[in-house]
Amino acid sequence: MSFQFDILESSGDARVGCLKTPHGEIQTPAFMPVGTQGSVKSVSPDQLLSVSVEVVLANAYHLSLRPGADIVAELGGLHRFMGWKRPILTDSGGFQVFSLAAIRKVTDRGVEFRSHIDGSLKFLGPSEAIDIQEKLGADMIMVLDDCPPYPADPDRLRSSLERSMNWAKQCQESKTRDDQLLLGIVQGGTDLGLRSECVSRLTELNFGAYAIGGVAVGEGWDKIRTIVAHTAPLLPQDRVRYLMGVASPGELVHAISCGIDLFDCVLPTRNGRNGVAFTSEGRVRIRGQIHKTDPGPLDPNCDCPACVGYSRGYLRHLSKSGELLSGTLVSLHNISFFQKLVARARQAIREDKLPELLAWCDEKYPVSVPV
Repeated sequence: MSFQFDILESSGDARVGCLKTPHGEIQTPAFMPVGTQGSVKSVSPDQLLSVSVEVVLANAYHLSLRPGADIVAELGGLHRFMGWKRPILTDSGGFQVFSLAAIRKVTDRGVEFRSHIDGSLKFLGPSEAIDIQEKLGADMIMVLDDCPPYPADPDRLRSSLERSMNWAKQCQESKTRDDQLLLGIVQGGTDLGLRSECVSRLTELNFGAYAIGGVAVGEGWDKIRTIVAHTAPLLPQDRVRYLMGVASPGELVHAISCGIDLFDCVLPTRNGRNGVAFTSEGRVRIRGQIHKTDPGPLDPNCDCPACVGYSRGYLRHLSKSGELLSGTLVSLHNISFFQKLVARARQAIREDKLPELLAWCDEKYPVSVPV
């Protein structure tokens, strides 16, 4: 069997699990660094391994446009192409198409859009999304879905749900590889009734795992939390649950408490490239004058390469000078922070101490504060 998900411990709705894939095991809850174009920005695969990353996310939309899924397949598939031997998840392109509102047209067949690279006309439908992801060869792949904007009126949410359901069925029918785990995506916007209906209809299709999509599109954390708390317990207990694109430290741990297993977000690397670090004492803006002569590490409670080998003063110098090494080191530290955070969550669940970790997050990383 290529995939197996076992729940090892639980505390309330939160759980610790292990997902076995063709390219290795993933301890859950898990955080996936985002490698949009087959590379986690400024960080090498060996560096990712050095901070205990077990799985990364790549972007099927971007890779299909450049270099092209056929080229990736010809060069041995995405794992070999990007030099990453552990599990990979690819998205279907649904969210990227959502973000291209000015240059795309959505119909029940799929999405016609202009390439952001050269302006050429492209089409992405359910079968195309699966074909791309099968050529890329990721361990986990996503159905194509219609992600509605926020706010959206009831008719738009209903049409999004129906279109997403039809596309989910077509994705299942198009799938030919048995070494890839296909995830269904729950849509419904902020309408909890539609979210419940979508879960019911998706689970009838018996997907190997499930994702909560259509969040982090402008609705704010309070609404996201309500959606997650409502939706996660409705999903099958024995399947991985993935919350797409939401993972500030506070949001991540709160979602874990609701039973979410898998996360991705660009925050660690985007913040790292801009000189903002996540530490055990809260956010640190390394360009601040206060760090100019500081000989201490970025985080005294961290053993990542950036904290073991360099001072805050040096990291500030790199950032102020525009040196690329600054983005690499702070991004690597941030990725390490998120890996340690999910590891802390797994331990807290085992010891039935998740409320203490939630309290720490609320103090150091309140979700009402922008990151």
